[in-house]
Amino acid sequence: MVEELGQIFDSSGVVVVAHYEGLTVAEMQDLRARMREAGGSVRVAKNKLAKIALDGKPCASVAEFLTGMTVLTYSEDPVAAAKVADAYAKDNEKFVILGGAMGENALDVAGVKAVAQMPSREELIASIVGCIGAPASNIAGAIGAPASNIAGILSTIEDKAAA
Repeated sequence: MVEELGQIFDSSGVVVVAHYEGLTVAEMQDLRARMREAGGSVRVAKNKLAKIALDGKPCASVAEFLTGMTVLTYSEDPVAAAKVADAYAKDNEKFVILGGAMGENALDVAGVKAVAQMPSREELIASIVGCIGAPASNIAGAIGAPASNIAGILSTIEDKAAA
């Protein structure tokens, strides 16, 4: 279990720690489903084992949040787990975000919310592709524009000559 948790802490782009006291099984399944859909995971582990697994890991700062009934949400995408956890906390008052870590950077509650506001990997890729494609469409428009202008001028000259 400690080794498995250690691998999670090593490979995750972001880890969010939250209290989940009072969540029903159905609510926890809903959280797991939302997280899975976003490419992340949810893990409930004994705090003592998680602290042992955190020893020497980049996100060791989350150990301070491991008190009481805690749940770990994590994802390789540095934004996905924070987005889902933040959205779920807004929907369910029993799910309380304590903090987290993004690589070696410790995050408090405000930090987790700030990370949740960042665009996801897919959104960034779409934005970059849009930026790359925009100049090409602008060039095509610029190349096509003079021809249409010339055609319009010739049409006007033709109309005047016919009149």
